[in-house]
Amino acid sequence: MTTPGAVQSAPAPPRVVAISGIIFSALYIASLVLLRLAVPADPMEPGSWLSDPILRNWVRIALNLVPFTGLAFLWFMAVLRNRIGLREDRFFATVFLGSGLLFVAMLFAAAAVARGLLDTFGPGDNMTDRSEAFTVARGMAHALMNTFGMRMAAVFMFMTSSIGLRTAFLPRWLAFVGFALGLVLLLVITDFAWIALLFPLWVLLVSAYILVADFRERASADSHSRR
Repeated sequence: MTTPGAVQSAPAPPRVVAISGIIFSALYIASLVLLRLAVPADPMEPGSWLSDPILRNWVRIALNLVPFTGLAFLWFMAVLRNRIGLREDRFFATVFLGSGLLFVAMLFAAAAVARGLLDTFGPGDNMTDRSEAFTVARGMAHALMNTFGMRMAAVFMFMTSSIGLRTAFLPRWLAFVGFALGLVLLLVITDFAWIALLFPLWVLLVSAYILVADFRERASADSHSRR
């Protein structure tokens, strides 16, 4: 017969899966820094970076990291759901999954539009006759990631923190940090693009806590089994 504690506790995922949040944070920070250094944050910029081979290479590297970044984030979501176990609330879980999946979808869409810019405009291209196409694509990529994608990331942080408080799988201080950083993303992201780094840093913090908690739980279980 299953005990109440066994019903609420899910088996810990493999350690490689558990570090997926750390992998996501490292890849996302690397790609975001490369993009921010190569491409001006202003969506109305003329696109002079497209004529610089070094900056184009930075952007290409950042875009090539995006598929692995999205995959690592999906694994991170799976780790969180595994951690919550059967205590998961269906209402919050629906918004949690929806916001996370929408974030990944918009991340991929923004990367696809940016890759289209690289393929369409070569280093020596004269952009005068195609400036409207560049303006539309540049504005679309900016809106997908900075306006909509980061909003979904903020909602994901709110939902994760709310579930963490309700189920106690996160400490209260970490849940309140998630609420505060999510609020910053909702209000400031369009004015200061570097604020987007708060999301992967929060994921890194949550992943580190889960790994430490998992290590302590396994150590405690091993000590009890030896008695």
